[in-house]
Amino acid sequence: MPRLSDKRCVVTGAARGIGRAIAEAFHAEGARVILTDCDTDAGAAAAAAIGCRFLPLDVGEEADWQALAAAVPVADVVVNNAGITGFEHGPVAHDPEHASLSDWRAVHRVNLDGTFLGCRYAIAAMRGQGAGAIINMSSRSGLVGIPGAAAYASSKAAIRNHSKTVALYCAQQGWRIRCNSIHPAAILTPMWEAMLGDGPDRAARLAALVADTPLQRFGRVEEVAAIAVMLASDEATYITGSEFNIDGGLLAGSAASPGS
Repeated sequence: MPRLSDKRCVVTGAARGIGRAIAEAFHAEGARVILTDCDTDAGAAAAAAIGCRFLPLDVGEEADWQALAAAVPVADVVVNNAGITGFEHGPVAHDPEHASLSDWRAVHRVNLDGTFLGCRYAIAAMRGQGAGAIINMSSRSGLVGIPGAAAYASSKAAIRNHSKTVALYCAQQGWRIRCNSIHPAAILTPMWEAMLGDGPDRAARLAALVADTPLQRFGRVEEVAAIAVMLASDEATYITGSEFNIDGGLLAGSAASPGS
């Protein structure tokens, strides 16, 4: 029996990367997937390739969530995956001293506001049946400081905390609506391509970016999707308010042998 048989699953930011891998894994496990993204062309193409439904959604726009609620009033699983780093259009100052307020707000609009609106939608879509799973995509950057990406780190830390608040609120209401967060570190997605390039030094750049990771490699999107499948499934009905790190051991400390 597929682990997500007939579950109605909404996945945001699923045109590519981790979101697409989650949509593919959910579909493979028998879910009825609604793939959403603000990139309508890429989103529609991804949905067609997977064999699921596509709906356009800018997660920072309340009106878009209202339209989604009208189209999909009931859901069993909502994955708030859509997010940006702030560097999508090239280098820009995102340190605490030089970041502009507009750039700070742009990152929080997508990452944090989008997750808030997604959780609010999910609660309404699950309240009638009194059960469901909300999965919020935080980051390793939400657990530590990132001097050069202050807005991203701040938004991901807030997602971690809001996930716990949502979990406690739903439990307080007597609902079996669970909310958990996933915290990936370096996962090889198209987001990294600008830094990696396709030149002869690509392998060296790859190695340098994961030099501090005990497992010495990037994670794969399928590995993140596997955690999402577990959290969405009925295997995880006693898990709520929890966070799941997938970082190759990065937060565990150093794998280097101590000097004599």
